[in-house]
Amino acid sequence: MISAQYWPCLYCCWEVGSKLFALVFRLWSGTISQQEQGGSMTFDIIGAGFGRTGTLSLKGALEHLGFGPCYHMVEVFKHPAHAAYWGAAARGQQVDWAELLRGYRSGVDWPLCSYYKELSELFPEAKVILSVREPYGWFKSLHNTIFSQENTTGLLSESVPADTQSMMHKIMIETFDGKNDVADHAVKVFRDHIEQVKADIEPERLLIYEVGSGWEPLCEFLNVAVPSEPYPSVNSTAEFQSRSGGIHEARPK
Repeated sequence: MISAQYWPCLYCCWEVGSKLFALVFRLWSGTISQQEQGGSMTFDIIGAGFGRTGTLSLKGALEHLGFGPCYHMVEVFKHPAHAAYWGAAARGQQVDWAELLRGYRSGVDWPLCSYYKELSELFPEAKVILSVREPYGWFKSLHNTIFSQENTTGLLSESVPADTQSMMHKIMIETFDGKNDVADHAVKVFRDHIEQVKADIEPERLLIYEVGSGWEPLCEFLNVAVPSEPYPSVNSTAEFQSRSGGIHEARPK
């Protein structure tokens, strides 16, 4: 029988062991924040808005304000190795988000917006921007660009690498329950996503940014000065369609 004089020591050992086990589990499960890991990475802004809500213009705006580089779908096509991370995420596998996003200070658009909740927990100091627009106008823009028949066929074909297929299948099919071509259903998914973000993210941490709002609400939210230059306006439907038939021609190999 252990003497009573050793009980405090045993209790301390048990408490330290429990905390150590909890820490190891959180590291293994990917739920520990970068700050807790003692890393120096800074990720300031998480974009929760779907594609075709002015995300490429928002990327340019954030970079102009000093929150760059900003991650966007275009980064996946610039860096084909990134598709492996997004493919794993789409399949429900563990992803080293800090490694994927190292060097970036912000991120918007698909595929990143699909994981806003996980990222908001990993980077608890980061602010969240939910870009929105009139829902049926969004649906029309989406189907004239990213979800056009040509792009959908190209990005989901068997000739596309498995990771890219998984990433695009989650965006184009799973997100919309296989009904991305049904306007009312897609718009409902769009609206439900907005409400879910508002429910998940604390109001003081969230900016709901309407396309066309310009610099003022963005700069006020980020506590930075309003630039004298016009707010970026890029990647309109016409511009998208003019770029060599769409994004599938630049897909990761």
